[in-house]
Amino acid sequence: MPRRHIHVTGAAEAPLRAALRELRTTLDVPGAFPPAVLAEAESAARAPRLPDHDATDIPFFTLDPPTSVDLDQAMHLARRGSGFRVHYAIADVAAFVAPGGALDVEAHRRVQTLYFPDERVPLHPPVLSEGAASLLPDQTAPALLWRIDLDAEGRTVDVDVRRALVRSRAKLDYEGVQRQIDAGAAEEPVALLKVIGVLREQREIERGGISLNVPEQEIVQRDGAYFLEYRAPLPADGWNAQISLLTGMSAADIMIAAGVGVLRTLPTAPDGAVARLRRSAKALRIEWPHHVSYAEVVRSLDPRDARHAAFLQECTTLLRGAGYTVFAGGEIPSPAVHGAVADEYTHCTAPLRRLVDRYAGELCVAAVAGREPPEWVSAALEALPKEMAEGSRRANAVERGCVDVVEAALLRERVGEVFDAVVVDVKENEPTVGTVQLEEPAVVARIESEDGRLPLGERLRVRLTQADPARGRVLFAPA
Repeated sequence: MPRRHIHVTGAAEAPLRAALRELRTTLDVPGAFPPAVLAEAESAARAPRLPDHDATDIPFFTLDPPTSVDLDQAMHLARRGSGFRVHYAIADVAAFVAPGGALDVEAHRRVQTLYFPDERVPLHPPVLSEGAASLLPDQTAPALLWRIDLDAEGRTVDVDVRRALVRSRAKLDYEGVQRQIDAGAAEEPVALLKVIGVLREQREIERGGISLNVPEQEIVQRDGAYFLEYRAPLPADGWNAQISLLTGMSAADIMIAAGVGVLRTLPTAPDGAVARLRRSAKALRIEWPHHVSYAEVVRSLDPRDARHAAFLQECTTLLRGAGYTVFAGGEIPSPAVHGAVADEYTHCTAPLRRLVDRYAGELCVAAVAGREPPEWVSAALEALPKEMAEGSRRANAVERGCVDVVEAALLRERVGEVFDAVVVDVKENEPTVGTVQLEEPAVVARIESEDGRLPLGERLRVRLTQADPARGRVLFAPA
């Protein structure tokens, strides 16, 4: 499920990038990989454990941002009678990472790749994540090969997963694929991305699920000042995400049938969180009638509109209650559903960037083969939810810190100015302290009043009193 994506460019000595370096130190973000980890990674890259099954005849392609080289997934789409066949290859990290070795221990320490606006902190050494384990074009690599057959309406009729050697033929990007499909020039395996993606989006609406097409925020520097721009996701982004969701739902079904697994779960958002989001919509002048559901509002938004883009960023707050639930012995957890997916679901498609996916993949391969899970998987299961929760806590802290730093940089030249805003939160025990959502720029920040209680949910004029990128601090007061 999506996070906020912020991208910043500029010289390394620029104040914003200096503040981001300081944030990495403050949050104790993992630095360089230890020598023993790098040595083991180099050795594994030269001699991975290869599977017997050869699927290199399938002409896979990858679909990612143009600069990405840590390629977890490759796909091939084909018609099958009146339905479709989805081949989805997932990087086989377990072919390179020995249980209990230095690489494994370091992955459990890092838990997931961390994304900063100016760089990322990877889960695995680049020699693997951007090299031998990545599904790069014209490179034969071990993978977990999913085969998912769909009927004419995009419903799953059969699933298989096994280890296989695969070979991607092309590294495609979203804009190029969108152009090809729109022009009617895409070859069938690529053209079917729209056909299957749209069908899966229809099935999502049918079951009550919702996908957030969260725009990427880009911070650009002009004439010594910073400005916020958005890159709206293309339809191809959403169609690609539907293939990943399909696989995660299929994996959850396999594990539930086997009676052992790890699910990604999300309870229904509490009324307070939805009420806060309604106040953000009001601040951004987005219509949300009381009889209209959250899902309907999200589907009505245009991420190319800056106000809608900002609101979609705020919608990610409803996903922060997600966690991981382990089960064994045939006892299925309750609840088992991911509220946004509106079905049982697990993370299994990004093992280069997320620890739990390696374990989910192993559980599925074992279940389909009729075997017990490997001992190293069973032994690690109980601790996984806590490890992933700690990794998510760190990732959330990184996201919050980056947003604070970036928003302070955006506003640092505007201290003293007055803005239109809505109070979206007020501290229960401190009614003079709260949070405001600005209309323009779409910043969410702290407000402190010296004159009395803040008017929750009301519009007011606010004055910027502090904007310090070095401390990641923005503060407003009623004007």
